[in-house]
Amino acid sequence: MMGSMTHDVPVTQARAQLAELINRVVYGGEQVVLTRHGKPLVGLVSAADLQRLRELDEQAEDRVISTVSTVRGSASATGERRRFGIAAEHRGPQPG
Repeated sequence: MMGSMTHDVPVTQARAQLAELINRVVYGGEQVVLTRHGKPLVGLVSAADLQRLRELDEQAEDRVISTVSTVRGSASATGERRRFGIAAEHRGPQPG
C-alpha cells in the first residue's frame, strides 16, 4: 500500500468520478474510502494491494492452523498423570 493519503468520497459522487478514483488508487497510491451517509462502506484498493491482503490472510490462517495443531498435539492432564504415575487428583474443598 503505497500512499498514505486517504480520501472519503460519497458513493453518489464516486459514480461520476470512478475512472479518476481508480487512477488515484492505482497510479497515485492514494487510499479511497467510499461512504454512504458519512459512514465508511468500502475501500478501493489496487489489484496488487488486494493480492498482498490475500497473502496476509493466508499467512494468518496458516499461523492459526499451526497453533491449533500444536495445542491438539499436547497431552491431556489424565494422560500426564498416568505417564508419571500421579495418583492424586484435586476434588475441591471437603465438607468440614
